[in-house]
Amino acid sequence: SNSNFVLELDFEPFNASFPRPSMSKSIGNGVQFLNRHLSSKLFQDKESLYPLLNFLKAHNYKGTTMMLNDRIQSLRGLQSSLRKAEEYLLSVPQDTPYSEFNHRFQELDLEKGWGDTAKRVLDTLHLLLDLLEAPDPANLEKFLGTIPMMFNVVILSPHGYFAQSNVLGYPDTGGQVVYILDQVRALENEMLLRIKQQGLDITPKILIVNRLLPDAAGTTCGQRLEKVIGTEHTDIIRVPFRNENGILRKWISRFDVWPYLETYTEDVSSEIMKEMQAKPDLIIGNYSDGNLVATLLAHKLGVTQCTIAHALEKTKYPNSDIYLDKFDSQYHFSCQFTADLIAMNHTDFIITSTFQE
Repeated sequence: SNSNFVLELDFEPFNASFPRPSMSKSIGNGVQFLNRHLSSKLFQDKESLYPLLNFLKAHNYKGTTMMLNDRIQSLRGLQSSLRKAEEYLLSVPQDTPYSEFNHRFQELDLEKGWGDTAKRVLDTLHLLLDLLEAPDPANLEKFLGTIPMMFNVVILSPHGYFAQSNVLGYPDTGGQVVYILDQVRALENEMLLRIKQQGLDITPKILIVNRLLPDAAGTTCGQRLEKVIGTEHTDIIRVPFRNENGILRKWISRFDVWPYLETYTEDVSSEIMKEMQAKPDLIIGNYSDGNLVATLLAHKLGVTQCTIAHALEKTKYPNSDIYLDKFDSQYHFSCQFTADLIAMNHTDFIITSTFQE
């Protein structure tokens, strides 16, 4: 095949040995569940902590090293550097900004990312020292939560009319638009706060990816780029659907988007790389079509994927799978259910709003 995407059937993931919560009370506690599993692997003995050391050494943003540089080769060397850094930090005022002891930290093979003040840096150092001394799941979760990792986020919502005004009431356009616009404002504020607290001067970027509609008169849906009101670093970027006949100018139903999504993924990949000048750190898919594009993009770019199951059609249309022949010509559920299965099995984590989902 000359296509970039070839259908590959691999039944192993459906019976993978990876741990899955089996009790309903575990729903909503996935992070704690996975953290306990990770801890059990990391904390078998001191040597098991080397993956954490290697991750901290390799961690960088656009070529700028963070946390540790590659001169630290062993856990013993790491502990020694951390102890010296701790001793130094205890001798300076707690509100001392990181910039004042940056050079001292570099002498100890430590880089930016530990915090913006002496107190915050010391707290982060203590978390890692505790892990190296006597590891436990709670400290691991806290420490991983302090590591700067999210700077560029892509949110996919391909169908419907996505804009900030004059679109509610249009087909396939409703609560999801409002939800995502609220989400990105909160997400940007959180990212800015964390980046500041981590002592970094990196500018984050959030892109909401939607379909460009050249003939969407009366709305901004024909505009390639639109700044999100109330944000500094968030834009809506619109990419058109196209086929061998060229760009689709008019709106089509979310049930009819399936033939365009593979080409759309390639176009989206080019546009976001051009706009961000970097790979995204996280790709968030919304609804079945957005989740399929997120899956293809995450696979292509090697990026963490989040799937948001807003409304699975299988639960909305009773017996839709039993009477598939009756529904399929109109709704193309065979494509949609397959997209949901692919996204659910490929994604790194899933956010749902109902028990059924």
